[in-house]
Amino acid sequence: MNSKIIANGILRAIAIIAAIVLLLYFLYQIQSVIVYLVVAAVLSLIGRPIIIFLRKKLKFKNTLAVVFTMVLMIGIVVGLISMFIPLIAEQGRNLALLDIEALKANLQHLYIELTDYFSLRQIDIEKTIKESELWSKLNFGAIPNFLNNMVGVVSNFGVGLFSVLFISFFFLKDSKLLESSLMVFVPDNKESKLKHSIEKIKDLLSRYFIGLMLQIFILFVIYTIVLLIFGISNPIVIAFLCALLNLIPYIGPLIGGALMILLTMTSNLGQDFSTVILPTTLYVLIGFIIGQLIDNFFSQPFIFSNSVKSHPLEIFLIIIIAGLLFGVTGMIVAVPTYTAIKVVLKEFLAENKIVKSLTKNL
Repeated sequence: MNSKIIANGILRAIAIIAAIVLLLYFLYQIQSVIVYLVVAAVLSLIGRPIIIFLRKKLKFKNTLAVVFTMVLMIGIVVGLISMFIPLIAEQGRNLALLDIEALKANLQHLYIELTDYFSLRQIDIEKTIKESELWSKLNFGAIPNFLNNMVGVVSNFGVGLFSVLFISFFFLKDSKLLESSLMVFVPDNKESKLKHSIEKIKDLLSRYFIGLMLQIFILFVIYTIVLLIFGISNPIVIAFLCALLNLIPYIGPLIGGALMILLTMTSNLGQDFSTVILPTTLYVLIGFIIGQLIDNFFSQPFIFSNSVKSHPLEIFLIIIIAGLLFGVTGMIVAVPTYTAIKVVLKEFLAENKIVKSLTKNL
């Protein structure tokens, strides 16, 4: 009898493990669909306050409010894309007319200026470049292949965009759609708690994502002003890219700062290094640092304390842990995921001492 029970237990455990493996494999295969759902959910959370405003203040019907919100979002996306079109067109012309020898000469000139300024004249730049065989390893003929691959990327992006918009429409139109799907997996006596948790999560995350948009806008304005003051080419595009990179906690600002410095130096390529390139780059870097200080000491604490009700130190630790476990993706989704977990824990484990301490501000 005991051997039969043990055998049944082993078979049951194997079946459970096999089911979990199959489930994970299935989720891996449909990861693009999961991404569409997550992005659509984020857009619906961002659009939720707009729909509520249109319905309550302007007395719009639900469908009309959803359509208006979707058109507004699409208009914003089109506006952002159109902002990049002149830059892309200009770079396309530059690629078509690119003088590789002139590019080599300009980059070598910049390198010479750098080494001269920092008293590194003992380095034979020409010899170093020849010995490294840098230019011989660069395959500029790969550019057409790259452009062909971009066509596939653009087509995939189109499918993804349509899918996200389609899903977002129904998430916005029927705010109970996701809730109804989750109710299937919850016992009847827990449904009320789950409903309350979902509403709380929607409210907190809507405010969080709107706060992030405000954070990006503030950085965008600061960066744009700095770049305009010093006459950097394409200041709006550069400022938007660097502000957008700030969505990646801690790593994003470093990448954005390096990108801004690089583009600042290349925009003044051919000018004197000590009197033009270096001072301009330093001033732009100072402006970038000021923007980051404003973001770190004013924007972020305001967003965290007023949207997700979490202490900045608490958020810092959660982002670091998520980054160590799941990389950059984990850092991006750490705050909204942690917020959702806190809401659920407060609803279902309200008497637990640790939960009480973590959720006292919710």
